[in-house]
Amino acid sequence: MLAQQRQTAILDLIRQRGGVRVSQLVSRFGVSDMTIRRDLEVLAERGLVDKVHGGATLAGPGSAEEPGFAAKSIRQQAEKRAIADRAARMVEPGMAIALSAGTTTAALATLLSDVRGLTVVTNSIPVADALYQNPRADQTVVLTGGIRTPSDALTGPVAEAAISALNVDLLFLGVHGLSPRTGFTTPNLLEAGVNRCLIGAARRLVVLADHTKWETIGIATIAPLEAADVLITDVGLSPEARTTIGEQVGELVVVEPA
Repeated sequence: MLAQQRQTAILDLIRQRGGVRVSQLVSRFGVSDMTIRRDLEVLAERGLVDKVHGGATLAGPGSAEEPGFAAKSIRQQAEKRAIADRAARMVEPGMAIALSAGTTTAALATLLSDVRGLTVVTNSIPVADALYQNPRADQTVVLTGGIRTPSDALTGPVAEAAISALNVDLLFLGVHGLSPRTGFTTPNLLEAGVNRCLIGAARRLVVLADHTKWETIGIATIAPLEAADVLITDVGLSPEARTTIGEQVGELVVVEPA
């Protein structure tokens, strides 16, 4: 297969899936890791894809464009894991917590299997799946119904009604972006409504957002920065951004990826 043919095929795969890993492409096309990376570099230079750690995603999302869960899951993996590790330390036995949809909250869910007496409310299919894969008899997982979005969130009036009837100690909220002007945002209007209900049901709000979310703006605002009791991010966030955020959220926690 010629390089141009392979690059076209790679682009078609990324359009279908939202994102791909280098290892997947190496296996699929039977070429070297370096060859695939050169292909992705060519596509990135043409503005067709965005190179991310370990793979690539479609380029140039607008404020209403929502990447799929698979596409987002290959971005900033080390940062998300470090953020999830820090968030897990806030969860205590016997708590009722909520996890919104998102790849960082899904990473957090994989770390909760040892917490006894935990109740988890979520509108995220991957979060629920992660907890179901390591079940405990003394844990309860409440998965809302609703309309499924590209990020595998359940939204709409069914999800909102279920959440509005509940009360939790902590909400761990994943966001598409944050900025001083727009606050915490999402590209999905229905998901914004559910996230507001989750905030209303929680005693404390903990936002999980890696550094790439800074100054990324989705079409719908979920809440202002001041609504967050804690925001956990990573060392990639600039000093200027840390100062701005630190003046608005209750507590800013900065972690370093392993």
